[in-house]
Amino acid sequence: MNAFVKRIPRSSTSASNHSNGTPERPAKRVKVQQSSTAAPDDRDGSPITEDEDHEDDSPRKGSAANGGELKARPTSPEPDPDQGKTPFESSLPPIKTEQDAIEEYEAFRASQQSEELETTASRLENRNWVRGRSSIYVDAFNLALETVIEDESDLFDENEMAVFDAWKALDYEAQYLYVRLFLRKTAAWHRSDRLGYYSDILDPDAAIASLQETRKLPCGENEDPCPSGQPIIPLQVWSLTGSFTFANSSEDTIDTVQEALSLLSLDELKTLAKEAKVKGGNKAQIQKALCLMSTQQVSLMSVGLRRSNTTDSTGLVDSPNEQSDFNTPEEGTPVPEEKRGARFLDKVLGIAGPCIRLSPLVFKLFERVHLVFYRSTEWTEKSLTTIILSKISKRNFPEYIVCRSTNIFLSRHSLLEFEQAMRMEFEIDKILESGPPGEEGFRKVLALFGDIEQRWGELLQEEQLKEDSVYDTGEGCYLRRFSAGHAFTRIAHKAAYVHGRLHRHAEEHSLLSRLLEQRLFHLARRGAWYQRKALLEENYMADLDVEHAGGTAPEQRKKHWRRIAVMTCEQALEDNDCHLIYHYDLQKRLVKLEKKLRIPKRLQHDFGHVRLQSPEEHTVSGIQVKRDDSGPGKSGRGPSTKTIWLDEHEDGEECSVEEMCLSHYRTEGWKGYHAEGGIIRTLFAYLFYDILFLYLPNVFQTAYQTCPLDLHTDAFYPARASEINHRLVEIANGGAASILRAVDSAHRERRTCVVGLNWDFALEDLVELVDCFRGEALAAICRVMAQEYRQRGGGIPDLVLWRTEPRPEVMFAEVKSANDRLSDTQRLWIHVLTGAGVRVALTAAVAKEVREG
Repeated sequence: MNAFVKRIPRSSTSASNHSNGTPERPAKRVKVQQSSTAAPDDRDGSPITEDEDHEDDSPRKGSAANGGELKARPTSPEPDPDQGKTPFESSLPPIKTEQDAIEEYEAFRASQQSEELETTASRLENRNWVRGRSSIYVDAFNLALETVIEDESDLFDENEMAVFDAWKALDYEAQYLYVRLFLRKTAAWHRSDRLGYYSDILDPDAAIASLQETRKLPCGENEDPCPSGQPIIPLQVWSLTGSFTFANSSEDTIDTVQEALSLLSLDELKTLAKEAKVKGGNKAQIQKALCLMSTQQVSLMSVGLRRSNTTDSTGLVDSPNEQSDFNTPEEGTPVPEEKRGARFLDKVLGIAGPCIRLSPLVFKLFERVHLVFYRSTEWTEKSLTTIILSKISKRNFPEYIVCRSTNIFLSRHSLLEFEQAMRMEFEIDKILESGPPGEEGFRKVLALFGDIEQRWGELLQEEQLKEDSVYDTGEGCYLRRFSAGHAFTRIAHKAAYVHGRLHRHAEEHSLLSRLLEQRLFHLARRGAWYQRKALLEENYMADLDVEHAGGTAPEQRKKHWRRIAVMTCEQALEDNDCHLIYHYDLQKRLVKLEKKLRIPKRLQHDFGHVRLQSPEEHTVSGIQVKRDDSGPGKSGRGPSTKTIWLDEHEDGEECSVEEMCLSHYRTEGWKGYHAEGGIIRTLFAYLFYDILFLYLPNVFQTAYQTCPLDLHTDAFYPARASEINHRLVEIANGGAASILRAVDSAHRERRTCVVGLNWDFALEDLVELVDCFRGEALAAICRVMAQEYRQRGGGIPDLVLWRTEPRPEVMFAEVKSANDRLSDTQRLWIHVLTGAGVRVALTAAVAKEVREG
């Protein structure tokens, strides 16, 4: 656990395994042919690559002890030991050869391993795994489990703790197989003979049998996760009662033909369909036809199908006279539908052979463990362990002090409710993002929100009490992200969107009002909620609210709701949590409403003093390529709106409109990138690296974070105000380049994973860029990023350009093609940059020629 809490740098030294004594001269003279690619012995191991699961624990010397190619040749009775050797070979110490050296090395390694007590955390730290005995997969999985059990075991009941004990009792091969399946498509069945992993699992059948073994639980019923009297939504506890298995067997679990057919390959389905005399063009069609056939009135035995064993690839009758394993009924004898389906099911399972699937109940339990360990606030259908495995094996994380709080989840009930809220939100996201959901999908979203609407209101009250009495100043803004109320508020936001799509504007307006009443969750969305609420009040509510609109005349109702819309805009502009990026739209709407209401000029709002600055206007001409892309785009959302251009100044190849404009600017002496904010985020990560990973309580919950938990909240800047302000002064005084070089020197080789930092940008370019900035301008940009990192992530102009001649200068360019307009976030960034004295251009791409693609 200490290795998890405190990141210790990995030692780069390695012990020598040469014997101290002088070995005897070998009986025969040998020639050592050493590979030029041989690497020195490194017991720490190298980072795991994408195609490797383990570190090779064998020594890698180009000697007789390991891989040196030994060839004996005839010698005279008294050979000269130095005859035929190069000067370099003569300078090498004598070495033992063949079996003696191998045995000596193995004894040395055994003594080393006996002296050092290896733990899961130490193996992960040193990246030292032995094939067949340990692996990164099992160690990462067990590290999460051990950490959670040690710190937060109160979140799990007696039955769940019994499952954890049973897991620890499994041998390595069973654990390895489980974790590898855990990382795959977990809801699917896997054919046992196609699992692979045989280099790690010597006895796959024994590992599968161990996972499918039924184990008893100590308690018959789970305890109620909800304290008595506490109002909750119905929780899906996925209770473990009586007994459990780590994995299911297809023979005991699969009971439908459709599920069984999904196990077969396309070739197997085609062969089966041919014998069954059904047709289908693809896998889905064949499966559908076979499912339909399995319920027909004619016995399947009439098409010559029989039961197959696992070694029979097709299981088909070789001749019409071959005896079937089934008792074929006489011709014309009706067969009960259940028997016909069972016979065909047995047939398909016989072709597939034994299959394994992880038990859903235990799988969800381990998902909950990882939810607690990784402090995840968004759900993914992929295993949460996938993230940590890729990070451990392929990424290096910053060194910082981990302060893992044990009160993130106050009770088991809080954890279960948080888990269910995230699963529900993930289900809603799938409906809304997997192509057009249609009315049925929208109504399903509203039904899910209806299930939690009352509980959402109760959680808002509970969280407000905690904010007033429990959390320190600013601490709640990121700790309450682990509350079900956080996910429920996101669901409410999406439900409001669905109400609008269904033209249920009264319900949408009511829900937006409730969202604005709370000031705990998703404060960054308040501006968008104000915008939508004012729009509804201006355009729709007069036609919907006849009773309370101050009269029945349409004009009176419109006037009434327009006054309410004015109040909404004024409240938004006075709300400190309504971000500046929304002010431009709200100001325009407010001015328009006051004119419609014929408010006297002297009483109208005048926003001239806060008018956003305008950019320069450039025009770039190019050759556009048009294609007929009328088909659906990604996720079925229609064709892409991106335009295609030719790069005349480079190679004449097709490119995006931004690349075409960038090529034009290069001809004018500018250097640059099409980065869309990536280079600004990279500069911020460089310049504030040490401040990002400064120790503060609770903001670093695991050793695998790329940023503190509060970076995307309003608490980041106030908690580090002194350090940030000192760094801004240093940047304003021209110290940015030296900071860049120091951070790059310390971390480029490791390519440390830091939020926003892209190591693909060359250091020379970054240094040249910051040298072209005025110090005060770069400091102003960094201040905005430090104060509002989340809100300012988008809207940065497309191109960042700089040149050193005739004078150091930086310019940003926002590229727009036909029918394109600036968003509010883009307008605000233009205002920030121009206010800091940086040139900003609005570049219009004009087609001087259009070619058909």
